Amino acid sequence: MGPGGDDDDNDLEREGGSDVAEETRVEKPRRFKVIFHNDDYTTMEFVISVLMKFFHKSEAEAHHIMLTVHTKGAATAGIYPRDVAESKVATTMAHARELGMPLTLSTEPE
Repeated sequence: MGPGGDDDDNDLEREGGSDVAEETRVEKPRRFKVIFHNDDYTTMEFVISVLMKFFHKSEAEAHHIMLTVHTKGAATAGIYPRDVAESKVATTMAHARELGMPLTLSTEPE
């Protein structure tokens, strides 16, 4: 080993290798919106509670999303990687079904 040098670099060159990394392009994973849909039976209070519990929204944020669902028919609760979005939909809808609420959520690409 030479002064202050690293023999690993020289070994790579002697063996025909290269210490230059191949350029690779990494695409960002696609993200998905979680959408709450309006219905005539799920209570506004229940929607607020699940937004706070499963989506970690403040009471003010949850109230705003709930009103948007109520007045426009649907609203986005958050944007997540696909597996997280699908998990949140499944968990939230299972909880709603356990309590007899017909709450419907869906995912769609951002």
